[in-house]
Amino acid sequence: MEALLQEYLPILLFLGIATGIAAAALIASYVIASQRPDEEKLSAYECGFEAFEDARDKFDVRFYLVAILFIIFDLEVAFLFPWAVSLGKIGAFGFWSMMIFLGVLTVGFIYEWRKGGLEWE
Repeated sequence: MEALLQEYLPILLFLGIATGIAAAALIASYVIASQRPDEEKLSAYECGFEAFEDARDKFDVRFYLVAILFIIFDLEVAFLFPWAVSLGKIGAFGFWSMMIFLGVLTVGFIYEWRKGGLEWE
């Protein structure tokens, strides 16, 4: 039983050191950094404009378009990394499949750009 517990000693040491470093970083940032919050820092920030009372007010459609663009390009990056890692194994079919995927994303991006979805007036 003691041999089994000795195998966990490096894990416990690692967790102890990680906890100590995290605590030291938090304490150091609190001690070293200037703590002067003003009204601007304490105000709520929501979607680029001041928060309002009624939650049922309509948002400008541009907020949704930017959110959709973020999701599209976030998913693109999530698909590109495993594709790049396994490109040697998947061959030409995998390469051209990704080119079609990127082409569809590019067409969508150009469409939104032309419609003025990225213009902030």
